[in-house]
Amino acid sequence: MLPSLIARKTFKKYQELYSVKPLVSRSPGRVNIIGEHTDYNEGFVLPAAIDKAVYVAVGKRGDDRIELHSIEFNSSYKTALSEIAPREGQWTNYVLGVVAQIVKRGHSISGFNLVIDGEVPFGAGLSSSAAVECATAFALNELFGLHIPKEELIFIAQKAEHEYAKVMCGIMDQFASMFGKKDHVVKLDCKTMDYEYVPLKLEGYKILLLNTNVKHSLSSTEYNVRREQCEKGAAMVKKHHPEVNSLRDATLEMLDKYVASSEPLIYQRCKYVVEEKRRLLEGCEDLKAGNIVALGQKMFQTHDGLSKLYEVSCKELDFLVDAVRDNPEVLGSRMMGGGFGGCTINIVKEEAIDSLITKLSTSYSQAMGLELTPYIAIIEDGTSLVNMED
Repeated sequence: MLPSLIARKTFKKYQELYSVKPLVSRSPGRVNIIGEHTDYNEGFVLPAAIDKAVYVAVGKRGDDRIELHSIEFNSSYKTALSEIAPREGQWTNYVLGVVAQIVKRGHSISGFNLVIDGEVPFGAGLSSSAAVECATAFALNELFGLHIPKEELIFIAQKAEHEYAKVMCGIMDQFASMFGKKDHVVKLDCKTMDYEYVPLKLEGYKILLLNTNVKHSLSSTEYNVRREQCEKGAAMVKKHHPEVNSLRDATLEMLDKYVASSEPLIYQRCKYVVEEKRRLLEGCEDLKAGNIVALGQKMFQTHDGLSKLYEVSCKELDFLVDAVRDNPEVLGSRMMGGGFGGCTINIVKEEAIDSLITKLSTSYSQAMGLELTPYIAIIEDGTSLVNMED
């Protein structure tokens, strides 16, 4: 793969700042076909890496200083390796959190310079944060010859988000970013970490992402609340079924019996998760059979569950899904990501995309007073080094 324009820009900026050639890594954003808010419940997810990535250029220093520069934010930060700490609301958390995890695991590194840029839009539900974490972890692993397996790098990236960004995310985003495969989705079992590549055959159709361009302030706090609610529901079932350690192991019958009457809101949240597990497993069979029509219908069902039962949608996302629900050119649509903003993911007939974007852009602007930003997502490989000699 030839270096992208952003890879070249990152490489060049590093050379301008430090007068030496850096090592460059790339890590992609991701889409998730179906299986939302199931990863932290030890369920299944069905993500894929996409052709929009974050690029990190790194090089060693002769001291213990760390210098970070973001091209996108035109922002720099300097600290000592021994003094790294979270900085509330700052982009540096996704880099420094990775460094902290590497050190905590006993790996020896020195100071370094890092320049970062990307094309994964922030707040769009495409997991720009995991892309930053994975690109950083992969680059530092290569730079310092740490020989950390890729499987461990994803947990380093996840813990960085937990401890520095304070978002208790599951493992899906980091796994998809690191292990994505061109033209395939990844069926990932978030309990065992077993995974299977499933071919994504969309003959005549494409994945269209529609960015609402909103990110409501509820997103991170409510994400953590939903996680706590699911854990509470699983604990209620476990009192009667000791084998149930998470909602992965629960059934609707168990929820009906032990949760519904005493905790109706907890029941509502858990019901969505248990139903989504079933939808995903059936959706994988749809893909293997080449039945993307059936898969598309499940995407609409997922959105309804996320909107009405899990309550992590918003009026902007609901508007976009409802606008295509009866469109024969659109097989499926749903909100994607943590919720309260970001993108909808749509499977759309290729020749209908331009006219659909034109129509929706107008109606969305009139209804919401916002611009609609479309992206066509092409399924690509996961995290790698970039050969800047090409």
